[in-house]
Amino acid sequence: MASVLSYENLVHAVAGAVGSVTAMTVFFPLDTARLRLQGVVNVLLTTPLWVVNTRLKLQGAKFRNEDIVPTNYRGIFDAFHQIVRDEGLLSLWNGTFPSLLLVFNPAIHFMFYEGLKRQLLKKRKKLSSLDVFIIGAVAKAIATIVTYPMQTVQSILRFGRHRLNPENRTLGSLRNILYLLHQRIRRFGIMGLYKGLEAKLLQTVLTAALMFLVYEKLTAATFTVMGLKNAHKH
Repeated sequence: MASVLSYENLVHAVAGAVGSVTAMTVFFPLDTARLRLQGVVNVLLTTPLWVVNTRLKLQGAKFRNEDIVPTNYRGIFDAFHQIVRDEGLLSLWNGTFPSLLLVFNPAIHFMFYEGLKRQLLKKRKKLSSLDVFIIGAVAKAIATIVTYPMQTVQSILRFGRHRLNPENRTLGSLRNILYLLHQRIRRFGIMGLYKGLEAKLLQTVLTAALMFLVYEKLTAATFTVMGLKNAHKH
């Protein structure tokens, strides 16, 4: 036992810890960039599927908007074929730019969740299950409300059957995103950017609140089993 706790071993342990902290500090930006890149790759790979999925779901629906051109797809492969044939290959990536911006939705969610949690922990030693559930719900509601206009534009671009600004036919361009936002506000007012928000909140807020409740309970149970009860305050 004395050999294990010797001064020499302590020096090696401290040196290893310092080296590890230094390496993590130096390469942490690369790890952050890797996570962001994974999100971008995921968006680029799945956007064509979302475009086709959106169009198939809305096919046959009656729209009051005269700017919408009706579609007639016989299935998923026919939808891919018609989109590429009539609109070009890049049309499969309509809505990519808003999707990339929406990668920040989870970041906003976690930022508000951690901020609200820290504020509550200043007033009490331990958070109840109800506290965690409410904090998770409020944080997700804020993130959803902040990013919902982009989700509205994303859906419009994915559907793609709009007679857009004749001066610029590139659906994924920033100019047309701003054009769609302006047209939406001009036609429906500022609340036009938030149509369908109630259903989206019910879908995402409850899911996120339950997720964080389960996460905190599992984390607390893990720390307890490992004998680190005081390291976690839930």
